[in-house]
Amino acid sequence: MTDSKRRRGLAAVSALLGGVLVLSACTDDGGEKKAGAGSSESSQAQEVDKAAAEDASEAQIAIKPENGATNASINNAAQVSVTKGKLTEVVMTTADGKTVEGTLAADGSSWKPAGQLERSTTYKIDATAEDAKGRKAHENSSFTTVSPDNSFIGNFTPEDGSTVGVGMPVSINFNKPITDKKAVQDGITVSSSSGQEVVGHWFNGQRLDFRPEDYWQGGSTVTLKLALDGVEGADGVFGVQQKTVTFKVGRNQVSTVDAKTKMMTVTRDGKTIKTIPISAGAPENPTYNGEMVISEKHKETRMNGATVGFTDDDGKGEYDIKDVPHAMRLSTSGTFIHGNYWGKGIFGKANTSHGCVGLADVKGANDPNAPGAWFYDNSMVGDVVIVKNSPDKTITPDNGLNGWNMDWAQWKAGSAA
Repeated sequence: MTDSKRRRGLAAVSALLGGVLVLSACTDDGGEKKAGAGSSESSQAQEVDKAAAEDASEAQIAIKPENGATNASINNAAQVSVTKGKLTEVVMTTADGKTVEGTLAADGSSWKPAGQLERSTTYKIDATAEDAKGRKAHENSSFTTVSPDNSFIGNFTPEDGSTVGVGMPVSINFNKPITDKKAVQDGITVSSSSGQEVVGHWFNGQRLDFRPEDYWQGGSTVTLKLALDGVEGADGVFGVQQKTVTFKVGRNQVSTVDAKTKMMTVTRDGKTIKTIPISAGAPENPTYNGEMVISEKHKETRMNGATVGFTDDDGKGEYDIKDVPHAMRLSTSGTFIHGNYWGKGIFGKANTSHGCVGLADVKGANDPNAPGAWFYDNSMVGDVVIVKNSPDKTITPDNGLNGWNMDWAQWKAGSAA
């Protein structure tokens, strides 16, 4: 045998032996022991999990809103409930550690905050419950309420619990433009104990008024319900209000000013109770015609012409009276019906004002027998003052609370419902 053949033979045997060795290395006793150890550990883990599951509480706690939520409601978002158990402790805190008081249901099934939450605030809730065997369950969540930038509110009139005249509309002014008017109007309900149909009308993107076809019935009760919490009024802007407001309608008083005869007739529940001489707007500044609603009352107030566009060449007001008695606002633009102590001999004879309706009165507003004082004392916010026979145009419906100057078909056409 040559050396080359011998070397090839040894190489073949070595290769074969090497293959056997490699093969046996995958199936030796050490490998079997490792596999057995792994199976044992897995079995032990399963037994531990099973034991833990058997010892776990059956109580299931649910917290709303979900953990990490943003733009959460300040009224209804925070709620904790449990099934198959009872809540034993719920702790709600702000990011700075301030505790939020809450109310636990008598049967331990639920918990909620005692009052309205703050906007732009992060809250944390930790809840504990027990099942029938006394085993405890825990759950926690953190969320952030809607921010002022991402929310809107509606400032409304009249106030809750007030008594107003028959012409008083429900007027809501939103602090941000509303683009989804239907969604917002659908969240608002206005009803009357009289059964009158009440319809909303949008004057623009931020003002929504409600009224019936005719004046409210005297003695009725009107209810305003705001269910705007979570309503998206514009892209990413949500409502936060959830409340009910009621007000009463007083007697039916309507006063008619005739700018031509310079007299005002006051009727109450259909009967004339007073006729008062007046002085309306001068020919160059006539008083608006139309149905106007008293929106404010001031025993005395300052009237400066500069604030409503009546200025002299020096930019100062054509008039500046610091103590106008018994003033009642009729328009946003500055129309009032008020007492006048500086005009002598003009009432019932001449129209001399800058557009207001003046009644004889005294300086200091301290004479209850003066016509201005009588009308002030016998009027309330929401009473109607009608001006006719003036050379001026009819006041626009959105200039004050004066939607009565729009017919019913026009009014209903402005509803988004």
